Amino acid sequence: MSKRVASPAPAPERTPTDWKSAAMQKRIRRRYARERRFKLFGMMAVILSAAFLAFLIATMMANGARGFTRSEVALHFDFPKLGIEIDRSHLKTPGADLALAGAGLQDKVETLATSPAGYSLASNSAWVTVRDRIKAHPAILDGKATIWVPASTELEMGSRGEGPANVQADARKLSQAGQLRTGFNWGFFSASNSNDPVAVGIWGALKGSLLTMLVTFLIAFPVGVLSAIYLEEYAPKNRWTDLIEVSINNLAAVPSIIFGLLGLAVFLGSWQIGGHTFGPLFPRSAAIVGGLTLALMIMPVIVIASRNAIKGVPPSIRDAALGIGASRIQVVFHHVLPLAMPGILTGTIIGMARALGETAPLLLIGMRAFIVTPPSGFTDPATVLPVQIFLWSDEVSRGFVEKTSAAILVLLVFLLAMNGLAIYLRNKFETRW
Repeated sequence: MSKRVASPAPAPERTPTDWKSAAMQKRIRRRYARERRFKLFGMMAVILSAAFLAFLIATMMANGARGFTRSEVALHFDFPKLGIEIDRSHLKTPGADLALAGAGLQDKVETLATSPAGYSLASNSAWVTVRDRIKAHPAILDGKATIWVPASTELEMGSRGEGPANVQADARKLSQAGQLRTGFNWGFFSASNSNDPVAVGIWGALKGSLLTMLVTFLIAFPVGVLSAIYLEEYAPKNRWTDLIEVSINNLAAVPSIIFGLLGLAVFLGSWQIGGHTFGPLFPRSAAIVGGLTLALMIMPVIVIASRNAIKGVPPSIRDAALGIGASRIQVVFHHVLPLAMPGILTGTIIGMARALGETAPLLLIGMRAFIVTPPSGFTDPATVLPVQIFLWSDEVSRGFVEKTSAAILVLLVFLLAMNGLAIYLRNKFETRW
């Protein structure tokens, strides 16, 4: 006798409330899914940005690390055979440089440094090292001496396993014989520009940058802060102040090259007054011209940052100071300005960091000259570090590539230091209300 299989119970009928609950759960799941996708896209954006930054830093470090080193080769001199005829009593005088050059020292050093393959073992500036050694120790002219001079770019690349095979072989032989060495290049921080990539340095451009930034700060900071104080604390609210505020906001977004044209016309252009023509106000390619031009560029940024910092001070501070009998100027300089100073300094340092990395406005006012002697004053011809980097990147010689990367690392260190100082000042002096 067969068993009867019981039929399944019918599914309970879903009510409208159940349908609404299911639709709500579905919307909630979609909302959570969108949130997860958004977080994933944000994380991917951060990772991509960090990857690009790491790639940039790694590339600069790989190329720039070699820019901080220099190879030297030992040259053996037999000075009596070289026949350098010079009055040794004048070796301590400034004219000794010309006298040694007139004795054919440069040609003799180049001849001695020429390899059997026809390329030079020493750099073009090697004779300067020999000249300085002779001036410091004139007695070496009576005999033989071994002098370490900067190696040529070909030999330096050969010591790193680059370039022609015969140059690499010569570099290995010289290294094994103790006649080729590589060490830290301290001259990179004390020398100035040169046609020889082995002899170049950043001191001239770095000093020009410091002088230019000093002029920029002395002009832009007081004028920008005082303008912000007037607009925020004293200026009446009318159409003229509204026009000034709009103009300042627009000037902060103007391309930097426009300020270069302004500096070229105002500070380096000719003036006609009463039928008389006057020359430029300042010499071309001077640090004071670059500083004034960059001050015009960052002044709107300082005004906006200072106004925001002053506006962030609670009105109760002003009311309390006025309530105990303080004048308006005492309220501003004794209470409001000290509390707003962290924000003001932060905006100023960020603006100065922007000015430090600018190139376009300085190119227009002539600060791209070939400067061999570091500037000694604000009116001397000068260049700045970003412009120096630009000029080196345009050179044909392979040796300038590494020097360019090394100079970029130095500039990045200064920029990071300035931004770090801004963060430190903000965290140390910021008052939370």
